[in-house]
Amino acid sequence: MERFYRDLCAHVLQLTSLPAGVPAGFMDQQMQPGEGWPERLSEALAYCRVFVPLYSPRYFLSEQCGREWYAFSSRAVHHQAAQYNNNSSPITGIVPALWVPVPPKQLPQPAERLQFNHATFGDDYADEGFYGLIKLRYLRDQYERAVYLLAKRIVKVAEQTQMAEGHPHQDYLAVPSAFGPPGPAREMDIAVLACSRADRPQDRGPDCYGPDARDWNPYHPKSSRPLADHAVDLVRNLDYLVRVGDFEAEAERLLAAGEPSAPGLLLLDQWALEAPHRRDLLRRLCAQDRPWISIMVPWNREDPESALRSDSLHSAAGILAAETAGGHRSPGAGVPTLEAFSEELPRAVRAADRHYTAQAKTYPPEGRGGRIPRVLPGGVGYGADVHVTPSDGPHQGKGHADDAEGPSDDREP
Repeated sequence: MERFYRDLCAHVLQLTSLPAGVPAGFMDQQMQPGEGWPERLSEALAYCRVFVPLYSPRYFLSEQCGREWYAFSSRAVHHQAAQYNNNSSPITGIVPALWVPVPPKQLPQPAERLQFNHATFGDDYADEGFYGLIKLRYLRDQYERAVYLLAKRIVKVAEQTQMAEGHPHQDYLAVPSAFGPPGPAREMDIAVLACSRADRPQDRGPDCYGPDARDWNPYHPKSSRPLADHAVDLVRNLDYLVRVGDFEAEAERLLAAGEPSAPGLLLLDQWALEAPHRRDLLRRLCAQDRPWISIMVPWNREDPESALRSDSLHSAAGILAAETAGGHRSPGAGVPTLEAFSEELPRAVRAADRHYTAQAKTYPPEGRGGRIPRVLPGGVGYGADVHVTPSDGPHQGKGHADDAEGPSDDREP
């Protein structure tokens, strides 16, 4: 891997105007003993132009690799929020490389969505990955070609993606992993309880709203993107399949009795609580024991209209504090900035998932259970107090403690 990294950096150096001696990249195995690795990694992820994950089955089982992926991909989500327009295409700044080929069904959601065609670097590369090309001498030429093409791809993405720098001093150890546990993809419901431009209060301007509740953008003008879309991207980067909708339209499904179908995240506009029917919906949610629905309350501290009405708006949202039955709730008066929202969201998602796991219906395997093992003086066996069912065999009646050490003389071995 060190050899591959050196070869890749050498090509990138030749393809760019970087001065000689300036490192073209950073690999997370370069840090020296005694160096603060969380700080060093946080700084590298905040300033790098392109992120190159080395795919392998072990890579996607690593929490450390998942943290690096999420830290970098969050920069792309914030860049999208600031630069959003209807004609803009999403950017990632991620150029994956195959170290060892990974079956598509083993890819987590963030990697599966990249849609990267590895065969463009050569069929042998797609079949063997860089590890195989390095190890097999007869594939030396294919290795050189694949490294060169990867370097060209990295330079092209760096030139096309002028992504804003991240936070170099973030608490790296608190960054969540972008990779969920192996198995079926997890699901998350995101619902928005907000005004639309047509039904907003009379003393509320239209700038933060659109035709539907899902168009609500409380952090305007710093963000030019609906908050629900921003939240969807962040939750997808945590390896969830996401459903998003209007809380009013889906209230009966989300508030239905019985086991939950998925954990949920509610984005609450305090201005929406000016309407009595929306206050009643929130009261119904808070009065029930539904801790698997986390509630986040965005509150733009730079919004002059909200500042003038802060006392009455916070009073209406006080339903959360007075009647809530548990689960994650935004602390204080609300989440003041888009950056703070992005930091709180993983905690809200984690809390909703934890409560959902505790409340959801379980599906134990079919079939009858066997006898319960007991620790006996002679070893592990079946004690006298354990009833043995007739299905255990024609020669077995009730078990006895001294029978546990082995068959007696009158039994078949």
